[in-house]
Amino acid sequence: MSHRFTLFLLTLTLACLSLSNTGCVHITEGNSLGLLAIPIPVSPYFQKGKEDEFWEAERYDSVPILGPITAGGPATALDEPSDDEVMRAFERAKPTQGGLPFLHEIQLNDVRIVKEKIADYIDPPRVVPLIGPAQLHHAHYKCTIYYSQITRVGWPIPHTLRDEEAVEVIYVDHNHFHMVGNVDSGTSPNY
Repeated sequence: MSHRFTLFLLTLTLACLSLSNTGCVHITEGNSLGLLAIPIPVSPYFQKGKEDEFWEAERYDSVPILGPITAGGPATALDEPSDDEVMRAFERAKPTQGGLPFLHEIQLNDVRIVKEKIADYIDPPRVVPLIGPAQLHHAHYKCTIYYSQITRVGWPIPHTLRDEEAVEVIYVDHNHFHMVGNVDSGTSPNY
């Protein structure tokens, strides 16, 4: 055998032995997933994207179903959009997170949010599939975001851009259903 082939076999043997002793690959212990047991690193960019997707689906993408509107009760929307919801809508409209460190970075400082209700109305009753008779309650908000933006560019000529009086307007809609008529909650009455 040639010297190179012997060196290759020795290197391959040492690699197999070192992998079997790391704890990531269990060649000698009971049941194993084989190569699927080796952890695969995930970029923080993709991890943050999945976390944001879950956060928004859990908190903002569902339409709640409330009880019927009582006579003399408030027919106005009770909750305005949270600051988190406004900033996430702002991020979707104008991406500022991320960037490339030391090449192009954006900072938002002194953020102030002003929320105004511009519309609040209720649709007439109708039958909605999987819900039954219901009314859709609409609430529209105009959210004005005042902030100072600092943009740092590092290449080809390093410089910093400052916009001390930046203003953005975001429109947020809050919709929810109100049941109509006698609502059967699904529980049996106690006699």
